[in-house]
Amino acid sequence: MRLPFLALLPLAALLAAPVAHAEDQATPRPGLDMTDAEREAFQREVHDYLLAHPEILNEMVRILDARQKEQAAQSDQQLVAANADAIFDDGYSWVTGNPEGDFTLVEFLDYQCGYCRKAMPELTELLESDGRIRMIVKDFPILGPGSELAARAAVATMIAEGPEAYGRLHDTLMAGKGQITDESLDRAMRKADLDPAKIRAAMSDPEVDGRIARNRALAEKLSITGTPTFVFQSDMVRGYIPLADMRKVVDQLRGSE
Repeated sequence: MRLPFLALLPLAALLAAPVAHAEDQATPRPGLDMTDAEREAFQREVHDYLLAHPEILNEMVRILDARQKEQAAQSDQQLVAANADAIFDDGYSWVTGNPEGDFTLVEFLDYQCGYCRKAMPELTELLESDGRIRMIVKDFPILGPGSELAARAAVATMIAEGPEAYGRLHDTLMAGKGQITDESLDRAMRKADLDPAKIRAAMSDPEVDGRIARNRALAEKLSITGTPTFVFQSDMVRGYIPLADMRKVVDQLRGSE
């Protein structure tokens, strides 16, 4: 009679294991006392079962993928908990949405990132439709000189002109297209009702370097290598997700509190 395949797996693992050394032989190891004929018959049984039921391999891959994702999510939660102060209360990042909201969303962004730009109107809709979300923006330039230029201008604006001015420049830059240059940055600053000469002077403030460096150090601790990366309260989402999925994450995490 054929054995169920799942019952064969532990024995298959034993068959794949190396032969016990002499010092290990004092400990009984079930399945390793097969004769050569029994081992060959068992291997044939596993082989025949896989050929008859190849769909089991897809199921195994699906289960493995789910377990790996669960392990990654748990690891990310631990990283968020260990770095909570720097993520949620650094004292300098721009806060939008409802500052007194019951749910905090953090975005690590690059102003030249196409998916960051794509997420912008959806995040705006999320904040406006929910009304109870506090959102924090972390400037994280990783896509070249234009990204660095834009981040420095944004941070300098926050320091020199305050959060409202930062918000205007942030929205203008996120609505842009293509690479950011000195010329396009000046246009964006003027469109945001800012004085380019004043902001450029503020960009030389060592605090600008310090804030960007601290954001990069935090991203490294969180194993963030791409943008956008979101922290939804306790969970990290690496990469773009559409508005409907953002709402699901918020609802699920609110429901679990």
